[in-house]
Amino acid sequence: MTRSRTAAVLAAAAMLPALLTGCSDTNPGSSRPPARPEGTSTGTDATRETTREAARETSRKTARRTVPARRAAPAPVRVPAGVTAGYAVVDVTTGKTVAQRQAHHRFRSASVVKILIATDYLERHRGTIPARDMALLTPMLRGSDDDAATALWRRGGQGEIVRRMARRIGLTETSPPPAAKPGFWGYTAISAADIALVYRYLLRRADPRVRDFVLGNLRKASQCARDGFDQFFGIPRAVPRPWAIKQGWSGYGAVPPVRCTRAKATSYRIGSVTMGGNPVDFGRPVLHTTGVIGDRLIMVVLTLQPSGASFTQSAERVTKLARDLYLSVA
Repeated sequence: MTRSRTAAVLAAAAMLPALLTGCSDTNPGSSRPPARPEGTSTGTDATRETTREAARETSRKTARRTVPARRAAPAPVRVPAGVTAGYAVVDVTTGKTVAQRQAHHRFRSASVVKILIATDYLERHRGTIPARDMALLTPMLRGSDDDAATALWRRGGQGEIVRRMARRIGLTETSPPPAAKPGFWGYTAISAADIALVYRYLLRRADPRVRDFVLGNLRKASQCARDGFDQFFGIPRAVPRPWAIKQGWSGYGAVPPVRCTRAKATSYRIGSVTMGGNPVDFGRPVLHTTGVIGDRLIMVVLTLQPSGASFTQSAERVTKLARDLYLSVA
């Protein structure tokens, strides 16, 4: 074989691998496989993608079938021995009752009825509130002033105030005092469920003018009530601010255990009276804590305390009950 023919054969042999694979590498020194044209895939990549898509579809189906876990209802909190308690806690956003116990049991209202007295007045009187009436409404709501409540109660028609508000809000267990005691606004019958509805009404349905006045004053409740009793029991001492509160107490005499201001109150005892088939005890002391906690919860705790119980002992029991209740739903 001639030298020129031998060179031609060797050149052809060098080109043979490129001709057989049908591709060339622009970087002859690279050991990487040739790049695939965009949009193509190898069999292995296609298999992986199919597997991933199947996994995603399975995940989507599982998510559609999965029902979110529902939070278990809180167990009823312990009520101290000798105490009759009715309570209700309502979620402000949903309107659902998240905790309750004897929520429809009726108690005498004590000063809690002052919310109804103020709301009824504001809804019957449009425009600017006269100074003389402002001087009654503000201390009645902030300091639970009894004389102010009595003046507004008489001017509003006494028991008619309760009847009007019950019709407007839809209260089913709230009724005026016994016929023999028409001037005793503190003997209005209430339940925890109904008072929760009153707060719900103020937050959601009442005219903003009424809502802002009533709740605005309840947010500024003073520690010492006008009758000399410390009204920071229950919600004020059990849960963090902010809150708007209306407290109630009756049956502890005229002299508070720790005097804040000059007291001028009288304790009335007329025993148990049946109203509409649902008995209301007017003999044993009552201590109530009610209000709106932040912008999230309505809490109403109504209690009938043991006969002869001191105000201090009762306040401690109600505060612990409110704290336990709050922690069970917070």
